[in-house]
Amino acid sequence: MLLQAILLGLVAMLGNAEYLFGTSLLSRPLVMGTLTGIVLGDIQTGVTLGATLELAFMGAFSIGASIPPEMISGTVLGTAFTITTGAGPETALTVGLPVASLVLIAKNVGMVFILPPFVHKADTYAAEGNMAGVARMHFLGGFFGVNLIIGVIVACGYYAGGPAVQALLNVIPEWISNGLQITMGLLPAIGFGLLLMMIMELCLITDEFLRTVFLMSILLRCLMAGSYGFLYIVSSFLVIMKILRLIRSLVLLERTISVLLRTLRLFLMRIWWMRFICISGTGSILLM
Repeated sequence: MLLQAILLGLVAMLGNAEYLFGTSLLSRPLVMGTLTGIVLGDIQTGVTLGATLELAFMGAFSIGASIPPEMISGTVLGTAFTITTGAGPETALTVGLPVASLVLIAKNVGMVFILPPFVHKADTYAAEGNMAGVARMHFLGGFFGVNLIIGVIVACGYYAGGPAVQALLNVIPEWISNGLQITMGLLPAIGFGLLLMMIMELCLITDEFLRTVFLMSILLRCLMAGSYGFLYIVSSFLVIMKILRLIRSLVLLERTISVLLRTLRLFLMRIWWMRFICISGTGSILLM
């Protein structure tokens, strides 16, 4: 179990490694749930729970100063406890959402108290023109300020929290479990609702409409230019083929004329020899 806890901590650290890989969407629940299922030997359940929690966290994006719940730890621990306890998918929701909100507090603590010294040191390196030092502070700050904290919490939470979660699931009344199962069915609507709340604003709708019209006009011009280019290539190919056929015909004509001239020359030489023989024969007769 210790090895599994360490591996789950590394999975959570991989999801939080955007400071290293950029915005690669490794933090999404579908990816984290799948990797958790691989670690625990139940890929199918991991993918299923990851997709389910993906619906719950569909609108969870960090935009500006808005920080959503820490879905990585919630997904990893929720999926892990669901697989190990053999409970239903509602367990992932029961564990995942509270854990995501609680771990966000620890993440904010790391950003407030651990990350700033690395940022100030990076400013010093930037003023000195030391770009290698800036990059080093970037990686160290991301690792110690966010990544390591999430990895340790997930590993320790899984290693020490298994019995507690099992005991919690045993005391949950049946009517609450049934309610959670119904809530799981509502997750798609909740996720799409959160997503629509982000995009269904008048200014955003206008902006998206104008952007779509602009992109469609560019796409239409690209298609027209591509069509013209394709027609030019096809017409050029046809002209080249006609020229090649004409050259081939001229070559065949030249060979035919050469053969005819050779034949005519042989014919004329034969006539000349026949005439020469005839004249020579007539002269011999006259001399006799």
